Amino acid sequence: MILCGGAGSRLWPMSRRLLPKQFLPLVTERTLLQDTALRARGVAGAGAPIVVTNAEHRFLVGDQLAELGIVPAAVLLEPVGRNTAPAVAAAALFAMRADPEAVLLVQPADHRIGDERAFQAAVGEAVQQARRGFLVTFGIPPTEPATGYGYIEAGEPLGAAAFRVRRFVEKPPLERAQAFLAQGGFYWNSGMFVFQAKRYLEELGRARPEILAAARTAIERAAQDLDFLRLDAKAFAASPADSVDYAVMERTEAGAMVRADMHWSDVGSWDALWEAGDKDSAGNVSRGDVALGDARGCYVLAADRHISLLGARDLVVVETDDAVLVAARDRAQDVKEIVERLDRAQRTEHVSHTRVHRPWGYYEGVDAGPGFQVKRLMVKPGHRISLQRHRRRAEHWVVVSGLARVTRNDEVIELQPNQSTYIPVGMRHRLENAGAEPLLIVEVQSGDYLGEDDIERFEDSYNRG
Repeated sequence: MILCGGAGSRLWPMSRRLLPKQFLPLVTERTLLQDTALRARGVAGAGAPIVVTNAEHRFLVGDQLAELGIVPAAVLLEPVGRNTAPAVAAAALFAMRADPEAVLLVQPADHRIGDERAFQAAVGEAVQQARRGFLVTFGIPPTEPATGYGYIEAGEPLGAAAFRVRRFVEKPPLERAQAFLAQGGFYWNSGMFVFQAKRYLEELGRARPEILAAARTAIERAAQDLDFLRLDAKAFAASPADSVDYAVMERTEAGAMVRADMHWSDVGSWDALWEAGDKDSAGNVSRGDVALGDARGCYVLAADRHISLLGARDLVVVETDDAVLVAARDRAQDVKEIVERLDRAQRTEHVSHTRVHRPWGYYEGVDAGPGFQVKRLMVKPGHRISLQRHRRRAEHWVVVSGLARVTRNDEVIELQPNQSTYIPVGMRHRLENAGAEPLLIVEVQSGDYLGEDDIERFEDSYNRG
C-alpha cells in the first residue's frame, strides 16, 4: 500500500500544492512515487499496489505508474484528508476482499531508501512477525540526535532484528535525543508498517471504532470512476483525523519493531536531501547546471537556469522558472513559513508551477498582461480536452507541431503545423490530438477575465466537474 498524500511545503519551490514532492524526481531520475512503487515490486511475494491519494492528483498517480508498466490493484481517492489511520483502514478493507489473510506493507510515497537489499530483508522479517499477529513498524538506527523524528524504544527481542515496542516517544528536544543515543535501544520512527489487514482492523476497531466504522462505510459506498475508486465523501469525512501511530500503534499490546539500517530518509526538507545526496570533496550536493567556486556544505538545484556560487557556506539554493529560494541550510525546516506567507498574500507560486499537469497533457504560462495571456499546451496522443466554452475570454490557437482536431460548435476541422483557428467568447470548442506524436499548441487568450474557473464543460473524457 502506498500513501500518496501530503503537500511537501518544506521543499518549496520545487514542491507545490498541485505537484507535491512525491511526484518530483528529487533523489533519482524517477519520482519519489515511482521509486517507492519499484522498491515494493522488488519485495518477494509482493502484489500490485493499492494507492491512496486525493482526487486532484489521481491522474498524476496513474500516469507515473503507467510509465513503469505498473497496474495498481486500486487507486483509492480520498474526498478529504483525514491522516493515515482512515486511509490505511480503507486500503485494508479493500485488500481483504481479494485475500482475507492479506499482509500489508504500508509505505509513504515520499521516502528515500538507499539500501534496497536491507529494505527487502527488513520487510521479510516484518512479514514473518506480522503473520504471528504483530503490528510491525521499522526502526531506523539513529546517526545523530535528530529532533525532527519520533523515536521508538525497543523492548523484548522477537528475532534477530525484531523487538517488541516498549514505547513511542514524540519528537524530543536536543538534550533528550542526545540521552537516547547515549543510552542505546532507541530508533527513529520511520512511519512504515507491515501487518495483516485483519489484525490492523481488529486493533483499530478496539482503539478507535469510529474511524473503522467511517472507513467501512466509505468503502462499501465507494463508486468506480474510470480507473479509480472514489471513497464515499460523506462517510469518509465523518472519520476523525488521526495517524496510524496515534490511533493504533501507541495503543496496541501487539506492537513490534524491526531494526532497519537501510539508509532511510523521509525527504522532509532540503537539508534532508543534502544529507542523503552524493557530496563532492567540499560537502556540496548539486543538481542541474551548477558551477561552484570555493563553496562548502551547500545544496544547489538548478531546474531551468545556470547557477554559480562563489564563497558560499552551508546554503540551500533552489531555482525554478518562477521562484528562487536562498536559505541557510540550518533553517531548511522553516521554508514552510515562506509558503504560509505566500498563501496569506494570495499569491500563486506555492500552488502550481508555470507548467500545470492535466490528464490530457499540460499547459504552461509564457506571457501575461492586462487583458491577455499566452500559454503553451501539450496534448498527449489519443487525448483531448473537454468540450467546453468560456463566458469571458476568447482564444486563438496556433499549431506548433502535431496534428490537431478542433471542434468549433458543430464544425470539426484538422490543423497542421503553422495553421491556426479562433475561438470566440461563448463558442463550444474542443482540442484533440489526432496524431501519433505530442500535439503542441500556442494559445493566446484575450478578455476581461482569464481565470481557470471560467470553464463550462459539456463533455469530459476524465469525469471532471
